[in-house]
Amino acid sequence: MSTLALTELLGQPVVDSAGRTCGRVREVALTPQEDRVLVSVLIVKTRAGDRLLPLQSVSAINGKVMASTASSDWKATNGSEGLFLLERDLLDQQVIDVHGRKVVRVNDVDLNKDSVGSRQVLKVGSVDVGARGAVRRLLKGVVPTGALQFLLNQIPPRVIPWEFVDLIETDPARRVKLKISHERLAKLHPADIADIVEELAPSEREAVFETLDEQVAAGALEEVDPKVQKSILESLDSDRAAEIVEEMQPDAAADLLADLTQEKTESILEEMAPAEREEVSGLLEFKEDSAAGRMTTEYIALPVGATTHDAIEALRKFEGGVETVSTFFLTDSRGTLAGMVPLAKLVLADAKTPLLSLTQEPLISCHADASDSEVAELFDKYNLLTLPVTDDANKLTGVITSDDVINVLRSKL
Repeated sequence: MSTLALTELLGQPVVDSAGRTCGRVREVALTPQEDRVLVSVLIVKTRAGDRLLPLQSVSAINGKVMASTASSDWKATNGSEGLFLLERDLLDQQVIDVHGRKVVRVNDVDLNKDSVGSRQVLKVGSVDVGARGAVRRLLKGVVPTGALQFLLNQIPPRVIPWEFVDLIETDPARRVKLKISHERLAKLHPADIADIVEELAPSEREAVFETLDEQVAAGALEEVDPKVQKSILESLDSDRAAEIVEEMQPDAAADLLADLTQEKTESILEEMAPAEREEVSGLLEFKEDSAAGRMTTEYIALPVGATTHDAIEALRKFEGGVETVSTFFLTDSRGTLAGMVPLAKLVLADAKTPLLSLTQEPLISCHADASDSEVAELFDKYNLLTLPVTDDANKLTGVITSDDVINVLRSKL
């Protein structure tokens, strides 16, 4: 198996089965619905117009393309629907390098060339994102082939294996036809996805969030810069935006919706499921820079008579974020905050141990109207992971987590 650069293949003469030079390679294409790696067809520029030459009809590629069929058998191109054209759709385009967790620009494409019986096989091996690909394209046809190859050998390769490349397609119709998704991107940490998204143009961000799983999109959106968050949500249809917002932490969702226009916020809330809509709508009533505006309503609260076994069972059923499970809260029959139990204490406790015997002292909480600075001071003074928020009757209404405080502090830097 050998390697052939896309720019070396483009422009090569094409010889049919009768030995006649019938044209030159204009494009190299994949059919992603069938195979994301295998080159399926060459588009040949002939005097009679562009023709499709299936790769299964190519017997050799060595400075020229040898076809095993007559040029009269090559079908005329009727557009490129369903085809991914490597020069048009990949060269000079931004793609996501999921291995390097960044956005890169493609300078060339390395094709793996092999023979199967009497026909030639081409597969996309990697994309060249370094100087070597740029120099090859710049000097192709300008300097002798031997001199160019000597120069290219002096430039270290900088390539990304095709398996680590995620494509960005802004046209929804083409995304569907080409079956472009972002499964590789979705496996990254939300913070890494956020860093990548922030490097993209607005239309590209929208394209990514349209195809990501709702939970992944929600996690990534929470990590994105607030200004970019707003831009992304405003670009999405209300139903798609609602699907993502439903998966966000309620406090983060409320903060984000509060930054949108009233019309957009209402349209998103209308598309949300009733339970999530009620939860987020309730938080929207509070001032954003207050404890109530920062808190989440997803936490584990148990009766004062609960045991360690009850806490473990509640943890198994809990569907909220991991940030709030570091602490369990105890409330009486009126919902009044009665105690806090660190998760670490449950690990060593017997299943029948009353949670009241494991409570953390002193019991630190804040009022719903507490300011950001008051909340930050409590976290700093008592080295807290979570801080319960109470109303005038000392009823537990929500919880602030350490990552909420960090986000507040970062926004003020």
